Amino acid sequence: MPDAEFSADLHPVFAALADDTRWRILQRLGRSPASASGLAAEFTVSRQAIAKHLAVLERCGLVTSERAGREIRFSAVGSRLSAVGRAIDAVGVGWDRRLSAIKKAAERPQ
Repeated sequence: MPDAEFSADLHPVFAALADDTRWRILQRLGRSPASASGLAAEFTVSRQAIAKHLAVLERCGLVTSERAGREIRFSAVGSRLSAVGRAIDAVGVGWDRRLSAIKKAAERPQ
């Protein structure tokens, strides 16, 4: 049975990552921090849209922000990404076990 608390914690993460622009922003921030204006220059969406995407990513813990003078710089949160990766790996391990059991059952002599 899945860990309901951990699974519920991941719902906003997967909802956030379902948007292609947010996924690409997260990938970009994984390389180095950037401001919303800097990201807007790299993407084909407005600065306001970038700010909204960053707010969604920050609410679910995938991105953090830090003020540097007049600029706010955003960074990917590696520990949160690692937790998401572990959750996905756990699902994969469960499926691997099930498929292995099915294979063994199918290979048993009648």
